[in-house]
Amino acid sequence: MILSYIRTIILYLVLIGVVRLMGKRQIGQMEPSEFVVTMLVANLASIPMQDGGIPLFSGVIPIVTVLGSELVLSALAMKNMFLRKMLCGKPVILIENGNILQKNLRKTRVTLDELTGHLREKDVLNLKAVQYAILETNGNLSVFPYPKEKPASAKDAGVEVKKQYLPITLVSDGQLLTKNLSAAGKTPQWVQKVLRERQSTISDTWLLTVDGGDKITFYRKEMG
Repeated sequence: MILSYIRTIILYLVLIGVVRLMGKRQIGQMEPSEFVVTMLVANLASIPMQDGGIPLFSGVIPIVTVLGSELVLSALAMKNMFLRKMLCGKPVILIENGNILQKNLRKTRVTLDELTGHLREKDVLNLKAVQYAILETNGNLSVFPYPKEKPASAKDAGVEVKKQYLPITLVSDGQLLTKNLSAAGKTPQWVQKVLRERQSTISDTWLLTVDGGDKITFYRKEMG
């Protein structure tokens, strides 16, 4: 029984490594080849997990082989347009200048209900307001309304907006992130000063961030 637990944990760690090496795509954003690899790896891992008679090494080898094939094909696809098209397909225009391309809908097997549903997710109700709708290779729908149908931006409205900065985390769950101090241009002494002003310590701090405009965000740890 203990051996089964150990085998499962090892395979679990191997699968995490495989997914990390494949990249950080979300499940809904996978290319077809990546989805196939994910399915294969999951099935290959389940066999040695369920059958203790199969050597663990024999279960890991196919997983590593599939991963290696995916990495090689991905590298080749980056340099070869034909191979990239074969593995990932190509974007398909479903709406052009307000007109639904019914031939492309049939080609991609997208129903009218699915198309209108995707448009509603993009806050689009009027089909005629869409200049282009493109089905991407990962299954997402990119929607481009006519310029006159787009909400006015701050620039269009002549409104002056404040500059935006990316906050940098300095303390997370009671831990001082020393590598982020230089990026923020701060020192440990500055952090201590800020926390003293808030009657807190590093170990009592759940989150402390600062941005390029010196805006500080502070959250204290909740007790219990």
